[in-house]
Amino acid sequence: MDMKTLYLLVPLAPLAASVVVGLFGPRLGRAASHWLCILGVAAATLGSFVVFRDVAAGNVFNGDAYTWATVGDVRLAVGFLIDPLTATMMLVVTFVSLMVHVYTVGYMAEDPGYTRFFSYISLFTFAMLMLVMSNNFLQLFFGWEAVGLVSYLLIGFWYTRPTAIRANLKAFLVNRVGDFGFVLGIGLVAAHFGSLDYREVFARADDFAATTVSLWGDAPWSLMSVVCICLFIGAMGKSAQVPLHVWLPDSMEGPTPISALIHAATMVTAGIFMVARMSPLFELSETALSVVTVVGATTALFMAFLGIVQNDIKRVVAYSTLSQLGYMTVALGVSAYSAAIFHLTTHAFFKALLFLGAGSVIIAMHHEQDLRKMGGLWRLMPVTWATAVVGSLALAGIPPFAGFFSKDAIIEAVHASDIPGHGYAYFAVVTGVFVTAFYSFRMLFLAFHGKPRWGEHDGRAAHEHDHGHDAGDEPDAHGHHGGPPKESPWVVTVPLVLLAIPSVYAGWAYIEPMLFGDYFGSAIVVRPEHAVLWELKAEWRGVAAFVEHGVMSLPFWLALAGIALAAYLYLVNPGLPERIRRAAGPLYALLDNKYYFDRFNDFVIAGGARRLGAFLSSVGDRAIIDGFFVNGSARVVGWAASLLRHLQSGYVYHYAFAMLVGVIALLAWYGR
Repeated sequence: MDMKTLYLLVPLAPLAASVVVGLFGPRLGRAASHWLCILGVAAATLGSFVVFRDVAAGNVFNGDAYTWATVGDVRLAVGFLIDPLTATMMLVVTFVSLMVHVYTVGYMAEDPGYTRFFSYISLFTFAMLMLVMSNNFLQLFFGWEAVGLVSYLLIGFWYTRPTAIRANLKAFLVNRVGDFGFVLGIGLVAAHFGSLDYREVFARADDFAATTVSLWGDAPWSLMSVVCICLFIGAMGKSAQVPLHVWLPDSMEGPTPISALIHAATMVTAGIFMVARMSPLFELSETALSVVTVVGATTALFMAFLGIVQNDIKRVVAYSTLSQLGYMTVALGVSAYSAAIFHLTTHAFFKALLFLGAGSVIIAMHHEQDLRKMGGLWRLMPVTWATAVVGSLALAGIPPFAGFFSKDAIIEAVHASDIPGHGYAYFAVVTGVFVTAFYSFRMLFLAFHGKPRWGEHDGRAAHEHDHGHDAGDEPDAHGHHGGPPKESPWVVTVPLVLLAIPSVYAGWAYIEPMLFGDYFGSAIVVRPEHAVLWELKAEWRGVAAFVEHGVMSLPFWLALAGIALAAYLYLVNPGLPERIRRAAGPLYALLDNKYYFDRFNDFVIAGGARRLGAFLSSVGDRAIIDGFFVNGSARVVGWAASLLRHLQSGYVYHYAFAMLVGVIALLAWYGR
């Protein structure tokens, strides 16, 4: 098999499995359906590994598979750009997707929509692969929208639940806001460059560095700044950056495997990948880089605070994802694109691990998600507990786990940067280390340690449940659970172990080639004045020296302080958090209401749209269109008719009199 055929096989194998299972799944049966989808994604994973090895050997491909359409001078094609950045993303996406597919066999075992779910997640994998493998803006946009569409189907998978329907509609609408900016960016590229092909656009980017456009009035705007900010607005929607982050926590309404697939390695990292891919454009606009830095820093810090007050186990991990995406965005803003992709890669493994670990706990707890109703599970679920410890240590940034290397590299890069806003960003990412360590170990201690609280409560959880399975898996009518928790089956625990392995070693194994070597080659472009990683490279003395420097620096001690505080509050003095919560009433209310973003959106944006609609309906439609034009024209006709009817009386002497008056008027006019 030649490599071009393999490039086609990687995305098409999951697509073929998705189509077959989607159309014939109920007839094929559960076992055949899941095996088809797992084999499709396994083939994509194996193919991605072969492509990765081929690219590592120096073979890069950029070509079109076929031309889809030609509009004027712009050719719209389907093609692939296979370089180190693409190969890395392909491997991460397919491996995490494969783990999620295997895990789903155990997690969704009792669900009536089993085959439909497998069809959706395979289709999602296809869409994400088309996005990362594209060599032009059109195909990028196709993958971008396809990922958004399938995520809509997955978040609302349990369509009988009103909360799930609201969540998937919210995700869809918020992403449309971002995508509006994304389309404008692509449109500006097509209008000025006359091409949608990456190679042509990037090659001519320097020619447009000084080009200005007028958006309103006569004020000149840098074309590159406008294009990059528009593209980044698209990334803000997909990668859930403030203020377009509101959809991601609500998307926890979907089944847990989807939380792992959407929020670990795939959909939310599409924006990060896209900005890294567009580095030749972003490097030409310091304004755009500054916007990216400030937005990312705000997301990293303020979303981390929200993780502290969450009691739903999945929502803690969801806010963690938001915060970590903020770290990646900050890295992009300071031109440390390699560090962003490095953190994307390590984060994909340990965040998928944490989501699937949370799902394992949810299975054991009979679909209870409230952390306050757990505790003492570590003895009963040793494999889930051990992998959750690995994930939490990696997330908190403790060496030698993967998160330490990628997070520390980002912090060092921000420190070395001089982009406007870098001081605020440095404060945010350093403070975020303490908060991240605190909320990750708060979750770990509440779920697995302390005294068991799962036998104390009658009734359902205060927060939403992940109850897509049939009624036999849920608490009975009185709220009692079906027996004590126990370890999940092997189809659930094996993916946890396989994800825990790269969560340990991916950091120290890949930091040198990805950050300080020529790993990405020409896939990522950094101008000399922004090259913060070059400054770090000059100080690089190997992994051991990096770890030694890391454990002597402030972030490491802040992480330890966060873990120690969590241990004190939730293991040593478990009554104290409640007293702190009551004492910090307004602050807790602010965090519990998620900074009132949803209230603002509901009242101002959604409410404003409804009020505008009501105004246009009552004034525009009823008063002006119906009242003035439609009914008004009818009244004018009626009024005119009421006057004319007096002339049409039917009496002969009236007509004779009118004729006489007419003749006299004509004679008078002609006799002037």
